[in-house]
Amino acid sequence: MTAGVRDQPRGADRPRPRPGARLGLLGWLTGLALLAGIGYRLWLLGHATPPTNSDEATMGLAALHIARGEDFPVWFYGQQYMGTLEAYLAAPLFAVAGPSLFALRLPTLALYALFLLLAWRLTLRLTGDRWFGLLVVVLLALGADRIVKNQLIAGGGYPEMNAVGVALALLAVDLAAGRPGWRVMRWATWGFLAGLMLWVDPLVLPYVVATGAVLVGFRHRELRGRAGALVGVAVLLGAAPLLADSLLTGRNPVHAVLAAGGADATAGWAARLHGGLLVGPPLGMGFCDPGACATWQLWWAYALPVLLVVAAGTAWRSLRRPPTSAGTDSPRVAGAVRLALVLAAVATLVAYTVSSSSGLTPAESARYLSTLLIAVPALLWPVWTLARSGSTAARPVALAVLAATLLTTAWATAQAARTAPATRAAEARHAALVATLRDLGVRQVRAGYWTCNRLTFASAERVVCAVVDDDLRPGFDRYPAYRREVERAAAPAWVAPTGSPLAARLDARLGAGPDALDLVTLDGWRIYLPRG
Repeated sequence: MTAGVRDQPRGADRPRPRPGARLGLLGWLTGLALLAGIGYRLWLLGHATPPTNSDEATMGLAALHIARGEDFPVWFYGQQYMGTLEAYLAAPLFAVAGPSLFALRLPTLALYALFLLLAWRLTLRLTGDRWFGLLVVVLLALGADRIVKNQLIAGGGYPEMNAVGVALALLAVDLAAGRPGWRVMRWATWGFLAGLMLWVDPLVLPYVVATGAVLVGFRHRELRGRAGALVGVAVLLGAAPLLADSLLTGRNPVHAVLAAGGADATAGWAARLHGGLLVGPPLGMGFCDPGACATWQLWWAYALPVLLVVAAGTAWRSLRRPPTSAGTDSPRVAGAVRLALVLAAVATLVAYTVSSSSGLTPAESARYLSTLLIAVPALLWPVWTLARSGSTAARPVALAVLAATLLTTAWATAQAARTAPATRAAEARHAALVATLRDLGVRQVRAGYWTCNRLTFASAERVVCAVVDDDLRPGFDRYPAYRREVERAAAPAWVAPTGSPLAARLDARLGAGPDALDLVTLDGWRIYLPRG
């Protein structure tokens, strides 16, 4: 449906092609952009990029246990928050093809494809402008280092959140506007997805609350009846794993989430504001090189607050318009949903900035801002309208912002792609490590946290690892059964990356003595075997 908002460009209310009509140039361009975004990420997966780690391997081990019917975890191993939906999605693939990093990431690639398609549909619902829809697809098809990590690594929650957030907004548009057909299914789906995110990852809650407020504002009478009961049941069904675990164990997942966000640590306000408002937004939204932002890439941090204010103002103006002569609420609903997306983005940014994570680890914790991509259609819509039909003074500025947005994200994407060969080579070196341990007959090892579960998953549990710190003391084992097996072993080996502090400590035991070790060296790795 055409949004018909006051600030849409001229020509946005043209009749849409009938179903089955020829795609035309614009349709083909949009389809190519969709395929390019998916193809780029498929190419990354073929190069084992982004690089995996032990946290992702932990999700892979959960999927392996589910596929074998050995365990059905509710939470990411070793904690009481972040649901294991990604493990359940990968488990059928493991059962058919065996465990692998590629199979673990295929569901996350599918979630990205769903996000891209739904974002395009949402953009058309909110604006009615197919050229703007193409722009949004092109922008979201690009993928800087932090973006593809959030979208492809099966580390818990991030690949799901954007797809679900956009789906919630799209359902809210149809339900609030009174779109006929499948209303029971739409209400049930909105409620189920909202509940599911309570279990999987609460970072998307601002979008759940914001789109829910739109539904209450426009359909409060409908919600007083069967629709409200249906939504309530669906929310409980989606959150059932969380609720069942809390009832059975008495654990409170809210406390665990707060602790993960830095509630048990401290950071000064200067560091929080720097990380949350200056570094976080450009890094978390795909404007930066791998791992860091160059000074020129920080321009987005200064533009974002202005864009948020302008987007909120134009959305509010659309919301306050009276119903059309035909009595439809579609233009007002479009404005309400755009405002909801902007406010959810603001809430996400504020929550991240006040947390200690923004001050303590801004480069890594910028992943908490991944849901800002959900608001891109609402955020850039005013800029697009000014670029197409603004005043003589405003139009060049709008064009410059759009051009800078595309060029900066394209540059960051190119820099991310350049890391793929090195990542593939590192993965090959790790595969050689696994093969060497198998040839040596090693079944139990001790290693650092970022080695252990990755090694165990890559070997499909043929090698079991217990975590140690750099002083050889027991570390944090997310799956305690592995430590018990290693401790029962007569002479477990040790594994350490070349040049690591752990390797330096173990090198001291290569001489004579009762605890002496023999060394097997590989490219990038050192294996220490007990003598005798």
